[in-house]
Amino acid sequence: MSELFDEVDEEVRREQLKRLWDKYSIFIIALAVLIVAGVGGWRGYQYLEGKKAAEAGAAFDHAVELSEQNKHAEAEAAFADLAAKAPYGYRTLARLRMAAEVATRDQPAAAKLYDEIAADRSVGRSEQDLARIRAAQLLMETTTYPNMLQRLEPATAKDSTFRHSAREMLALSAWRANDATAARQWLDQIANDGDTPPSLRSRAEALQALLPPVAKS
Repeated sequence: MSELFDEVDEEVRREQLKRLWDKYSIFIIALAVLIVAGVGGWRGYQYLEGKKAAEAGAAFDHAVELSEQNKHAEAEAAFADLAAKAPYGYRTLARLRMAAEVATRDQPAAAKLYDEIAADRSVGRSEQDLARIRAAQLLMETTTYPNMLQRLEPATAKDSTFRHSAREMLALSAWRANDATAARQWLDQIANDGDTPPSLRSRAEALQALLPPVAKS
């Protein structure tokens, strides 16, 4: 008797499944097709992106080779092309390298390019700070300490990758401007930062020795 009930139950389940299939089969098939198409599309996207990255990497290496061969005009054009067309990561690197090539012929123009990178919020913070440092290096001899402070202060934060270089440049700029108080402020930050590189610490100590003694109250 129990076997008879089992057979009946099995028949009922098959009938229910058949009705469900008849009602929803088109949706199930459509979903399966979408999943397959989605996976295929994603794989295709990954392939194309990988291909673009490989091509951009080869083009970047070629542009670097041109620069090392002192073919700066050709290198500048190659980096400019990458900055316009390459995937995101290479675009930023290309912009930085293009500015460096421009600096070989026109330092103010190169500083402007670096300023554009530093102001671009789509660029990573480290790259922004590096652009600030590069622009300030180009303008160190011709600009004022207040201008250097405006440019570099964002890069002096304790978690900034390039804080040591930024502080040293501000100390040197303040010293050149005969602003001993400001110079001492930056030199103190260099001295109190345990991560300051030894060579930079030595230069800071040498500059500290050139400052007038602190007036006693």
